[in-house]
Amino acid sequence: MRTTKILKFGGASMNTPKTIEQVVDIIKKSKRDAHVPVVVVSAMRGVTNELIQIAELASQKKETHKKLLLHIKKQHKDAARSLLSKRAQKSALAHIDELFGKLENAAREVFLTGELEGKSRDRIMSYGERLSSRLLSDVLNARGVSCEYLDMRTIIVTDDNFGSAAVDFTQTDKNIKQYFSAHKKLQIATGFIASSKNQETTTIGRGGSDYTACILGAALGAKMIEIWAGVAGVLTADPRKVKEVLPIRSLSYEEAAEISYFGAEVIHPATMRPAVEKNIPLHIRNIFDPKASGTLIGKKSIPDDNLIKGISAVSGIAMLSLRGIGMAGATGVSGRLFGALGREKINVILITQASSEHSISIAVSPKDADAAKAAIEEEFSQERAAHSIDDVLVERGLSIIAIVGEGMRHQRGLAGRLFQTLGRNGVNIVAIAQGSSELNISAVINQSEEIRALNAVHVAFFAPGRRRINIFQVGVGLIGSTLLEQIHEQKDSLAREHGYDIRVAGIANTRTFACSPDGISTGSWRKALEKSHIKMKVNSFIDTMKKMGLPESVFVDCTASEEVASRYSDVLRAGISVVTPNKRANSGTYEQYKEMKQRAQKHGVKFLYETNVGAGLPVISTINDLMLSGDKIVKIEAVLSGTLSYIFNHYSAGNAFSEIVAKARELGYTEPDPRSDLDGMDVARKILILAREAGFPLEIKDIKIKGLLSPELQKAKSIDDFFVKLKKEDPSFEKKRKDAENKGQVLRFIATLSKGKATVSLQAVGKEHPFYSLSGNDNVIAFTTERYSTTPIVIKGPGAGAKVTAAGVFADILRIPSRVV
Repeated sequence: MRTTKILKFGGASMNTPKTIEQVVDIIKKSKRDAHVPVVVVSAMRGVTNELIQIAELASQKKETHKKLLLHIKKQHKDAARSLLSKRAQKSALAHIDELFGKLENAAREVFLTGELEGKSRDRIMSYGERLSSRLLSDVLNARGVSCEYLDMRTIIVTDDNFGSAAVDFTQTDKNIKQYFSAHKKLQIATGFIASSKNQETTTIGRGGSDYTACILGAALGAKMIEIWAGVAGVLTADPRKVKEVLPIRSLSYEEAAEISYFGAEVIHPATMRPAVEKNIPLHIRNIFDPKASGTLIGKKSIPDDNLIKGISAVSGIAMLSLRGIGMAGATGVSGRLFGALGREKINVILITQASSEHSISIAVSPKDADAAKAAIEEEFSQERAAHSIDDVLVERGLSIIAIVGEGMRHQRGLAGRLFQTLGRNGVNIVAIAQGSSELNISAVINQSEEIRALNAVHVAFFAPGRRRINIFQVGVGLIGSTLLEQIHEQKDSLAREHGYDIRVAGIANTRTFACSPDGISTGSWRKALEKSHIKMKVNSFIDTMKKMGLPESVFVDCTASEEVASRYSDVLRAGISVVTPNKRANSGTYEQYKEMKQRAQKHGVKFLYETNVGAGLPVISTINDLMLSGDKIVKIEAVLSGTLSYIFNHYSAGNAFSEIVAKARELGYTEPDPRSDLDGMDVARKILILAREAGFPLEIKDIKIKGLLSPELQKAKSIDDFFVKLKKEDPSFEKKRKDAENKGQVLRFIATLSKGKATVSLQAVGKEHPFYSLSGNDNVIAFTTERYSTTPIVIKGPGAGAKVTAAGVFADILRIPSRVV
């Protein structure tokens, strides 16, 4: 004997002639492989909503409802004409006309009375399924599949709770068995609709057509119920909110119920009940990809490598909190609370209670928040008057996210992974809840952070080996453009060998900016900026970045802008990491410096600036490692300017100082105005940063700076004037060089930190000094510590240049994601 199977086709399946052709093919194949007594059909996609709109417009006496009627009529007739031969069209079009005559009469009655009751609404809504089922039966008969149209209003009996009528299973099961024992042909049944004991049309609520299929399957002893929809089965998350979702191969009934409860578009728990009671599996299939495996829902799910099955969210909820000293140890508080809500028919979405019994929080729909608050405060009016219980606190604009799966039972570290992921992405948790079944863990968060939270959690649980980074870069000058070139060259190998998924989600120059959640091509970022018409304003760029809500976002500042640096705190506060070679922020006030460090720590993100000092050299990270291991910095000596290093490395007999400076400017080593290098302020900022990293709370005014600029050079009116004046000072510089040479020394522009005091000056050093043998634009930093007291740690290498600086920034970017344990 062949297995009995029930088929149900959703609105997407009946939406176009092409999908209806697919439905016919699936029915033919299914009939060859199994016994298919009935096919349940939903209304064409969007038709039910249009019918509701027709009913509402008619009740408002608006003639526009007739246009919608004509649109629905045309949609069905066009489908019939496309699918059927002219000979077969005649009866099909007659059936459509007959049903529309009745629909028009129902709408006219509402129009004339101006009243829309639940009974009238259900009657009008019923025509969606009646039209689609009748059309499919006509098409099947024309294609040689013998079948009959079945109006389920003659079979399913309900009460008169219109809109969500309760099924009388005893009478309905009896009707099903009697009808199908007498009708052996394939039945094409209307989903969603039924009738009351008074023969009035009713609808059976959300997921009504799925419910119809389950009712039929249970009564007929089916071994499988196939539900054909417009999606690839149940997905690990909502594809409208999360990118790169995955299909779920199997779910238990409990898992499906939990995922559905928290917002996922799965079969509704109540509609599954008849199938669950008879242990009938449900198979969610994709009408657009019939060969895909879909999702099998049954008593037990098939184990896989993932610890959870899916992530769901309920958007836009309100949280009510009842708290007070009088609650601790008091009996009956919870019963009174939920009793008050029950009397007002308020549905509670989530409950959480502090172990101290000092507070209870509940989540409800925003439309119920005011009524819930009033009901609770009335119930506890005496306690509120006695000040033992506070007024009810209401928080709006929240969302619930939930991870679901039977694999979570007795599994250590899952809650930690969830909360760590949320924290690392700057998502604040308002409340948490976990059922005793350990099937789900829920977190209440701000709705504005929902998209970021869902994407971050999805990666953490379904791609834990992937290190995703979403870059928002400001500045595409020499360093910025070089960085983008390096990312372009390396991202494929980083993905292949180390699991990095790097995307440039936003990019800005001084004129425009462009952003895309899918990423901007690193090979054509210039075109993206050229095409963009969005004017660059730092505030606008940062606001756009925050609204995009991408997980593992990093703000990369490749400018030297004070304005951009001043916004770091705002970025960190939003839960977004910052990477920058820009020294402005860290060399500002010590208070600002500490605030940014604390802000990053508080929000679980990173503030990385290795390239503030020494370009790509590991200078700051070395100090941090020394300090973390318990060592103390005693002294720092450093050549910190690649520009000045180049100048004094090339300053020798026969070369005028002014000529060396001009050459350095020509090679691009100096700022456009060389005075910005020669005044020593850049070196002072760098030693200030190192001093702060070493634990000394210095300000820029605390540093003694002996620059290379005389008052005359400082007063130069132009660059040309500066070089004229500098040439006049060549003899003075030559004397210093000659004096050093006579002593076997060379000139070096050195920053020193010793005993908490910092200086910047030109010094002469001998061959015994580690700074004697420098070349090119080398930087060199020597750390004397309590542990390295005899021989200092010396770090030496190129201290300037776009490639090494960009590489240092890139390395910091790659440190942003953290593997979640």
